[in-house]
Amino acid sequence: MAALACNLLLGYTGLLSFGQGIFFGAGAYCAALLMIHLQLGLFTALLGAAIAGGFLALLVGALAIRRTGIYFVMLTLAFSQMAYFVAYTLSDWTGGDNGLLSVPRPEIRVGDTVLLSLADARAFYGFVAVLFLLIFIGARRVIASPFGSTLMAIRENETRASAIGYDTRHFKILVFVLSGAVTGIAGALYAMLLHFVPLSNIDLAMSENILIMTIVGGTGSLFGSLLGAGSIVLLGDFLSDLWPRWLMLLGVILILVVIFMRGGLWGGLASLFEKVRGARKPAVVAKEDGL
Repeated sequence: MAALACNLLLGYTGLLSFGQGIFFGAGAYCAALLMIHLQLGLFTALLGAAIAGGFLALLVGALAIRRTGIYFVMLTLAFSQMAYFVAYTLSDWTGGDNGLLSVPRPEIRVGDTVLLSLADARAFYGFVAVLFLLIFIGARRVIASPFGSTLMAIRENETRASAIGYDTRHFKILVFVLSGAVTGIAGALYAMLLHFVPLSNIDLAMSENILIMTIVGGTGSLFGSLLGAGSIVLLGDFLSDLWPRWLMLLGVILILVVIFMRGGLWGGLASLFEKVRGARKPAVVAKEDGL
């Protein structure tokens, strides 16, 4: 989910942001605080996480998009570092190095009737899958809309998009807020999964992990986001059992993907499918000519 949100920025708008960890951590902290201290329900906590992520994305985006290229990247990097130290300083709220403990998984209920208890792992994963599917469908509709076409025009040539009358700053802020809100929801769900919000959720490393998932899966493809996140998580679980320094192997894999699969895993699979399909067509044509 966080990789999908990152792809809206990087893949469809061409904005390489190191600020995703800010929104992820903000969503996790906000949802956890609402559930722990105010005993609010699941959907209220998720809404709060989306608002927290979207609001911080609005602040970061409004300042960062004043610059382009490497200067934009450096600004998001600076904001990420600032957010980490702010979270560390506000240890009364965030728990500091210890993090926030005992994050619950609220029940889904209507009135006094419990519809689903998310304490069960299978129920929780099922709920996350349904929510991800809804967000995925929503993201597809956004990309297929005139708004999505404008984002891709900005990615290809922002100067030309501005010249034909589009307020590119307005569109970039909007996609920042949308990406931040979805990332905030992802952070809240991750906190519920762990029953814990570590300080590392808002660290620069979290932004890097989200970017790696997006790039490995394939920028400019929502399916690539799903493939990248799944492959990195599964590969990490597999390699960590084989070698303590498994991150080195993961780095090598990332380098190979970037060099030999410019479109990421999804682009590589699509290219392979086209080659296989192209190789089969002449054989079919030759057979028909023989008849």
